[in-house]
Amino acid sequence: MVLSRWFLFLVLQLLRELNGSMVKLSNGGFEDILVAINPELPEDQKIVDSIKDMIKDGSAYLFTATDRRFYFMSVKIIIPLTWTTKMDYKRLTTESYEKADVIVVAEPFQKDRDEPYTVQYGGCGQKGRYIHFTEDFLTDDTLIDVYGPRGRVFVHEWAHLRWGIFDESNYDEPFYVTGQNKVEATRCSAGITGKYVFQTSTGKTRPCKIEHRTGLYETECQFVPERKQNTAASIMYMQSLPSVTQFCNQSNHNIWATNMQNKLCDYRSTWEVITDSADFASSSPIAATPPAPIFSLMQAQDRVVCLVLDVSISMQRHNRLNRLRQATEIFLLQIIEKDSWVGIVTFESTAKIAIGLQQIVSDSVRKTLTTYLPTRAGGGTKICPALHEGFQVFLSKFQSTEGCEIVLVTDDEDSSLNSCFTEVERSGSIVHTIALGPKAAKELETLAGLTGKDV
Repeated sequence: MVLSRWFLFLVLQLLRELNGSMVKLSNGGFEDILVAINPELPEDQKIVDSIKDMIKDGSAYLFTATDRRFYFMSVKIIIPLTWTTKMDYKRLTTESYEKADVIVVAEPFQKDRDEPYTVQYGGCGQKGRYIHFTEDFLTDDTLIDVYGPRGRVFVHEWAHLRWGIFDESNYDEPFYVTGQNKVEATRCSAGITGKYVFQTSTGKTRPCKIEHRTGLYETECQFVPERKQNTAASIMYMQSLPSVTQFCNQSNHNIWATNMQNKLCDYRSTWEVITDSADFASSSPIAATPPAPIFSLMQAQDRVVCLVLDVSISMQRHNRLNRLRQATEIFLLQIIEKDSWVGIVTFESTAKIAIGLQQIVSDSVRKTLTTYLPTRAGGGTKICPALHEGFQVFLSKFQSTEGCEIVLVTDDEDSSLNSCFTEVERSGSIVHTIALGPKAAKELETLAGLTGKDV
């Protein structure tokens, strides 16, 4: 049935989610890092403030650690819908909890352990899925003594997420035997000094003993690094040490260590993997000190949609206008969520507002909106005036067009479409473009790309 194909196409376009991270690298700055706070967390401004401080401090640390190549430029923080709405909160556009690069949760994955971690499904050099922090990690300052300054921890986890490198410690294999039959702690660099201690049942400590069976230190032996070190590496071993400001590189990498970095990255250092990345290939050292990150606080709000529908003469061909009416009618009656706001603009050579924004609070509102769908077609095709009218529909009710959605449906060409690209991009709106025929404007793809949506 033809209607089913049209209906499916429209619904997929309107409800489809984009997958994957939204982070972009621009002149060494990571833009649009997405942090999401779990809705189960009670409202606490300290969480938001701690996120900001952590990434701000981490930006300066990353800049030094990468030889002035990278920093954090902009961050979006998703505030739970259950928290109080504030005037400075922006409307979510293509952002969602599922797309977050960093999530903040209430309960740790393992009981009584607030240790941050990054979910990594791929191999060496492959990006991770997300970074995981607990509420306590961000708000309990006593944990700084355990994990180190939060900014340093964030850089450690970001290196997992962005560049697919791994830890240089190993809880399961904390010791190894060197080529000289000497037992060492699993670490990088090997220049990190410390003591090997065993805690007795009385609470006292003594030097560790070597087990003859394994040739390694006894179970429960711990390597305790000295607070004062003479080495700057490595961030992926213990970023909490004050002297540590670098990743292990080819000159100081410990190939003997039984850690995941050696096992999964063919004994290459973390810095070698980073320098092989696409990020590094497209970057160069930055002379000036970069600015502090820009933070945007975002929160889900009622959906705001304007249907911008082509009623030019070409829509009479192949029964397109009738099919368009049928598909949009189903969308209005059955698909669009309750409490959403919907308006309709029609266009040919000129554009007009068929009906301003109406909130979907009842079935009668849905039915009323369907009466404003087009029934006749005629005239040429001018898309830019129609988009402008769509923005006016939004502004008649809201102070900003950011996060609002336009559904543009057309079947014809418009050589002047690129004249309003700047207006569309500045609007912050999401434009879903649906091309109905082979003659639809080729610029629709560019238009959709400006707002993160596809044709």
